[in-house]
Amino acid sequence: MSGAVDEKYYEATKDNSLAGTLLIRARNRIYDDFIGKCRPTREDKILDVGVSDVVNDGANLVERAYPYQENITAAGLGTAEEFTKAFPKVRYRRIEPNAALPFPDKHFDIVVSNAVLEHVGSRDQQVRFMSDLLRVGKTVFVTVPNRFFPVEHHTAIPFLHWSDSAFRLACRLTGKEAWSREENLILMSPARLRACCPKTARVRIGPTGLMLGPFSSNLYVLASETADV
Repeated sequence: MSGAVDEKYYEATKDNSLAGTLLIRARNRIYDDFIGKCRPTREDKILDVGVSDVVNDGANLVERAYPYQENITAAGLGTAEEFTKAFPKVRYRRIEPNAALPFPDKHFDIVVSNAVLEHVGSRDQQVRFMSDLLRVGKTVFVTVPNRFFPVEHHTAIPFLHWSDSAFRLACRLTGKEAWSREENLILMSPARLRACCPKTARVRIGPTGLMLGPFSSNLYVLASETADV
């Protein structure tokens, strides 16, 4: 993803705003859960799918905090000039949307993807995306915004996103209609997140980010096809 493309994902969470501060706090918790649940070792090979060329304290949470950047391969849609400047030890691989990841089966110990699954397109494409993450990785840790958080992440619309029809109307009235289209955003719930996972996978789903029980800001799925999670 190029910076010009990625900037739209941060429109509601500008730097130095309350929303931006909360985003950073949420992603710090997501990183802590990544470490606690995946338990990466010094030798583990990590793939981060869907990195951003927007470089700030709220983006690219693994690269920003993980101490062994040389063990990370990052994959994204753009040329990633700003990303590679910010994280010179990380290997970057450009990928194509809705195409299989260009890596061998089980090549990575851990695959992580933050705030990407909700943007990959149709529900079938979401299933294919999760299946491909599980193909190339032994353990997969994916996080998404929780639709039941009181404020929708991309539009800053409160509460109305709990209903698809109300959210579509609110987007139309506020000039944000693009976010109501499935190809741009699918609002994610625990049930929707589970439905994206192959039936053969062992799956654990829970809240992360700003912790408010079922209204927490984010959800995680920890999945594996080869070991308990």
